[in-house]
Amino acid sequence: ISYNQTEENVGNGFNHEIITNQLRGEAGYDGVICTDWIITHDERHPGIHSGKPWGVEGMTEGERHYKVLMAGCDQFGGNNVKAPVLEAYEMGVKEHGEEFMRRRFEESARRLLLNIFRTGLFENPYVDVEEAKSVVGNEEFMRKGYEQQLKSIVMVKNHGGLLPLQGRKKVYIPNRHVPEYKDYWRATVPETDYQPVPDKILGKYYDRAATPEEADFAIVFIESPHSYLMGYDPDDVKKGGNGYIPISLQYNDYTAVNARAVSIAGGDPFEDFTNRSYRGKSTHTTNRCDLTMLEETRKAMGGKPVVLVLMMSNPTVMKKIEPLADAILIGFDVQAQAYIDIVSGKFEPTALLPVQLPADMDAVEEHCEDKPRDIRCYRDADGNVYDFAFGLDWDGVIDDDRVRRYK
Repeated sequence: ISYNQTEENVGNGFNHEIITNQLRGEAGYDGVICTDWIITHDERHPGIHSGKPWGVEGMTEGERHYKVLMAGCDQFGGNNVKAPVLEAYEMGVKEHGEEFMRRRFEESARRLLLNIFRTGLFENPYVDVEEAKSVVGNEEFMRKGYEQQLKSIVMVKNHGGLLPLQGRKKVYIPNRHVPEYKDYWRATVPETDYQPVPDKILGKYYDRAATPEEADFAIVFIESPHSYLMGYDPDDVKKGGNGYIPISLQYNDYTAVNARAVSIAGGDPFEDFTNRSYRGKSTHTTNRCDLTMLEETRKAMGGKPVVLVLMMSNPTVMKKIEPLADAILIGFDVQAQAYIDIVSGKFEPTALLPVQLPADMDAVEEHCEDKPRDIRCYRDADGNVYDFAFGLDWDGVIDDDRVRRYK
């Protein structure tokens, strides 16, 4: 909702002023507009991924579809059922007549079909197998894609110039254990164990050491903290709470002592309160074992080098993990070989942090959610601050045109 910005405080997908007057009229956009996901469905509970009919909760699904159409949208995100769309059509016929409503539907059909026509799928819907082979799996395309993976990996620590580690060395890479957890959709993901770097990849660079004792160095792969239930716990409601719990960016248990006493947002048809504060509540991460694995590897390696690969999906509190590693690479859903290419020196890191990494959870709680780059950032043992646009190459801190522009 663009609250108090137009005459109606409804979700933007329902808002005629925003969709038709501003986007279509003032901006001149005539392409397809798809709503946010399942905005026409009922909300079942704030702790469950369900409908988002903001401002039109009292309408039926058919009425919501009609309002979306009259606002100027063409496609309903997350709805595969035709009944409420046909119901909306009949509502329009009753209010404006069949000629008007048919014209309205054809207007959206034109926008949707143009995307198909422009790619040639209407004139020739058949796949040319040989042409497809030249595109899918094209070596040049794959090379460029892999190059972008390499360019996205950020080196934030390289104590004593440890990297690159060149030559045929023995490396210990512990298996990762991923405990059972609930994903974004609240579905249970079973526990699993896997080796981050398969032999067929590692063998191109190093020899695998079965134990830390026989290794020259170690590489430990971990993921950023997975916070338990991502901020909402039904059991908290059963205990008399409001259901809202902290989201932790650290691996150890966290109690939100310094969180706001009164939340800045709140209000839901299913709730008789507006304060969603989680102050004083505790939470944990489901992958605390990642920190344990790093601690155990550091101890087992003695004084031998440990390289940490942090596969990041959320900004991470580095306080407990940074001191345990001699070098740290941060990646964003890239393949294992890309990390090894950097560790071995085949590719020099060039990337910069796209986010700020907080000094601790207090830094997270104290920053302003609507103010960019105001987080108190982590400073490592080498004196480097893990701020937005920070990164290292073999020579040290990167200071190029990108850094000067972004800063």
